[in-house]
Parts: sequence; C-alpha cells; structure tokens
Amino acid sequence: MSQAVKDTGILLESGTNELELLEFVVGDQCYGINVAKIRELCPFQAPTPIPNAHEFIEGIFMPRDMLITVIDLCKALGMQRSDNVDGDMYIITNFNRLHTAFHVQKVIGIHRVSWEDIAKPDSTIGAAGKGIATGIAKVDGRIIIVLDFEKIVSEINPETGLKLSEVDAMGERARHDCPILLAEDSPLLLEMLKKCLNRAGYTHLIPTTNGQEAWTMLNRLIDDGGVVGQDISCVITDIEMPQMDGHRLTKLIKSDSKFEGLPVVIFSSLVNDEMKRKGEALGVDAQLSKPEIGKLVRQLDLLLN
Repeated sequence: MSQAVKDTGILLESGTNELELLEFVVGDQCYGINVAKIRELCPFQAPTPIPNAHEFIEGIFMPRDMLITVIDLCKALGMQRSDNVDGDMYIITNFNRLHTAFHVQKVIGIHRVSWEDIAKPDSTIGAAGKGIATGIAKVDGRIIIVLDFEKIVSEINPETGLKLSEVDAMGERARHDCPILLAEDSPLLLEMLKKCLNRAGYTHLIPTTNGQEAWTMLNRLIDDGGVVGQDISCVITDIEMPQMDGHRLTKLIKSDSKFEGLPVVIFSSLVNDEMKRKGEALGVDAQLSKPEIGKLVRQLDLLLN
C-alpha cells in the first residue's frame, strides 16, 4: 500500500465498530472510501484508451506489470471533469477479487470514525436501490458521502455481481425452512441475496439493513421466547454497514451466551487475508467473498446440515 495510507499507523482491532475513511474530492464534492478497500494511491498518469469500452472506463494502465482498469469517477457520478489533471490521483482498490483504479481530483486524508456516526442514506438519496451512497459522514464540519464502489463496478460489468446461474447450476434442491437473518445495507444486493437463497431452497429469510437493525431483531426474537436453532438458525452479514458493521455484530453475537451455537457467516467484498484474520479472532463460522453465491449456498448446506 502506498506511503500515504501506511503512515496513519492505525491498526483497527476487530469488532470496535470503527473504520478508517479516506476522504477525497471529485468535482468539488467530498467523498469517502473505507481504507480496507484500498490497495494503494498513486499520482494520475494518462491511461491507454480502450475502444468500445463502457463510458465510465477511461482506459487501462500498468503499474509494476499489473494491468488495471481506470474508472473516471466524474463520469460515474454524472459530473463534468476539468481538463486540468494536475494533482489528480488514482485510488487503486482491491475488493471482489478485482483491482480497479478510480480517477479522483484530490486526496484529502484519512479519518478514523465510528460506523455509529455514519448515517444511512434516506430514500431520497437511494430511491429504489438506484443511489450509489452507502452512508453519510460529517467530519470537521464537512459532509462526506461514502460511495458504493461495488455498485459502480457492477454497473460497468454485471458479472461482478451475484449470479443466479451459480445456484441454477446446482439443479433441483429441497426446500429448507430454517430461519436465516440477513444483514446487508445495499438494497440491490439484499434483494439479489434473497432471490438467490430462495432459489437455493432457503425460503425463511429475515432481512435487515445494517448490524444494529440485525442485533435488535436477534434480541427481540430470543427475548420473545425464540430458540437458537429453531427460531433463528444462522446469520449472514456484510462487513461494511452504517450504524454497526458486521465485525461488531459478530462480536456481540459470539460473546452473548443466549446466542450460543448460532452460526455467523460473513459474506462481503472485503474478505481478504487481513479481514479473514479479524473474522477468525471474533469466532465467525465462515467467511466468503462476494459474489461467490454458490460457495455461500454450499457453506449454508454444511452449517445447517
């Protein structure tokens, strides 16, 4: 990772419900990305254009023998970019097992914030799942919009998203009535996840949109007389979510005796080696990278017998 990111000297513990947010500028608006998604930062260099590419794709470049696609965030956000690229930067990300460079105008710095302080965008910002903001943060009096980078990439290449074909390839499957709680903040991915799991035979799904909502729902189920293994059989959670992230949710579940024996599966675009170590330290039962929905179904089959 580039020196600009390394020098923060912060190694976040598991389950603290905090993240490091890199603030950057596109046009004249401040945006944010979770540092856990970043491989490195590097100065802008003119990319090689690709004929007939998607309109968001500016071209390709090759740092250290690695071919990386460049996405123009100005175009992706519907803005007009200036011809002056002095000081422009590439944010090179690593999620969903893809390396992608996002062209931005300026990098401001890194802030350590709590997911509790990141507000979920309301329906006016993310109507019908079309918005590309996953959260809104306020830092030093500035509004920072946390972008849904996975959605931007999936709009360019739908193959990076969940694929029903992986489930269909499993053939005819029996129906399973075990209750599974889902914690996923992206409305689009939550609907796709429900559709894929339904197709795989898992039809008793309890959807929630962040870790806090999931934690409240779990406690309500048990406090109302519910039993682990009968009224709740498994939790599938994303990592990045406003209010409470998936690591914090896992920590709360695994440290509370009333949820003893409840499997927790992390299903996230951020499942890399470092995140796997954090998940293991929290006692998570399985960790799978989006968009591997087929592997998720097979893992559920194992955990739920």
